[in-house]
Amino acid sequence: MMRHINLADGLRLRFPGRSEDFDQGVEIGMLAVLMDLGGREFTRWVSRATLDQARVLAKQLGYHVVEGHTDDEWVELTFRNGPARPQLRLVHSAG
Repeated sequence: MMRHINLADGLRLRFPGRSEDFDQGVEIGMLAVLMDLGGREFTRWVSRATLDQARVLAKQLGYHVVEGHTDDEWVELTFRNGPARPQLRLVHSAG
């Protein structure tokens, strides 16, 4: 089975005749290049098979990973570089 690799919104690649390992290597390689460019934030869909490796790579390169939408095969990940800011909530006090 040949799967699509997401490069950007609306842009996908397929590699006919290549193994699943090759596809996973391309996904992780693309993430490594994007992180090496030093962008503050980017979002990509990755296969569930590469999720753990993507998280390890992000941690080693100083990125925080936030998981978004998911389905059986894909996970949307947002990679953020720099200090993580806490999510603030407005709390009403009685009085």
